[in-house]
Amino acid sequence: MMTAPGQAPTVPPGPRHPLDPDPARASKARAVFALGLLAALTGLFVGGVVPATVALQLARQARREAYASGGFLTGAAWLRRGERLAWTGLALVAVTVVAAVVVGVVRLAEAPYGQDFAPNVD
Repeated sequence: MMTAPGQAPTVPPGPRHPLDPDPARASKARAVFALGLLAALTGLFVGGVVPATVALQLARQARREAYASGGFLTGAAWLRRGERLAWTGLALVAVTVVAAVVVGVVRLAEAPYGQDFAPNVD
């Protein structure tokens, strides 16, 4: 086999064993992406917490299954994208909660303290 100077020689892949399964995309990878997208879209409404946590748990399980499969389960790119979207959704939830707390504290500080009586009441 001839290669260009500076290139590493390529080795043709060995024959596959007939009982080896065909590589397939993990079904959990698609679910992680869908849940991560849902979390990112609903993060500002604080509804993104549930799909984000489910997506992160599924991603963890999918990574374990992909590792145990020895390379026959694919979909790592979908997992990464789904995890990033889930973390984005959680960050949006955190921003929303912090903003709501700040607005609540400011409104509480502006409220009159105690009971306000008329000027002619002792």
